[in-house]
Amino acid sequence: MRVGMSVRTAYAVDDVREGARWIIERTRAARDAELDLLLVGDHHVTPVPYYQNVPLLGRLLVDWGDRPFGALFLLPLWNPVLVAEQVGTLTALAPGRFVLPLALGGGKEQFAGMGSEYRGRAERFEAGIDIVRRLLAGETVGDAHISPIPPEPVEIWIAGTAPAAVDRAARVGDGFLANADLTPTTAREIVSLYRDRCAEHDRTPTAVGIRRDIHVGTDTADAARVAEPVVTGGYRGFDPSACTYGDAEQVAERFRELAAIGYTDVVVRHLAEDQREVLASIERLAEVRRLVADA
Repeated sequence: MRVGMSVRTAYAVDDVREGARWIIERTRAARDAELDLLLVGDHHVTPVPYYQNVPLLGRLLVDWGDRPFGALFLLPLWNPVLVAEQVGTLTALAPGRFVLPLALGGGKEQFAGMGSEYRGRAERFEAGIDIVRRLLAGETVGDAHISPIPPEPVEIWIAGTAPAAVDRAARVGDGFLANADLTPTTAREIVSLYRDRCAEHDRTPTAVGIRRDIHVGTDTADAARVAEPVVTGGYRGFDPSACTYGDAEQVAERFRELAAIGYTDVVVRHLAEDQREVLASIERLAEVRRLVADA
């Protein structure tokens, strides 16, 4: 099993440089922990500073190194030619394999703010995936072609866990990324559905990922001290069992359980708000990664 990180990119700060500094510090910590993947997210028309994926990832690559990296795009909000051009440029900035998670996106306010129709986004999403994939492969689509072309194939993961999204991931994605809010029971159900749909469409996935919001403490009590107030406070509306916290062995055991039911990748975010706690948790992820490497 591989362990990656989706670095948090939204911070309610008075000085936007402070939030940017925190992102860079977390990326350096993930590099030092030798995590397997660095991702940044995508969101628009936000009430607090949200650091946008393409320029941010370009900066983070200075510190990340040569391991896999990528940026999620809410594809119906983007012109697919622009997405392909941005990805083509990002792939030229570092030697690591590029992972491209694509998601449908939600929130009518977000779509309205971007001047994009909310209705019909699923159809635009599928059409956009085809255009992006073909452009990244060097094809001309209509009157469009891009340059630079990625020096190696880009791996497209489809994110989401509604039944239609799972089927779409099996049908048109290279890999799959399940949502962070899944309980252990629903995580098992979703991966089983995805594997079934892959078999139906005669597809073999490159990766079966799941996002997990976590904290790794020095021991059980330390992890509980940081994570339990967040989780019991109704964190993101999640069922508490969807969150993972404990010492390195306990977190690794939860990840091994995910590996046993068919997930190949865990992409973490952090429950803690305090920067020092997050950096310490990322440092301890090095041990978690070591413990699950053969899972």
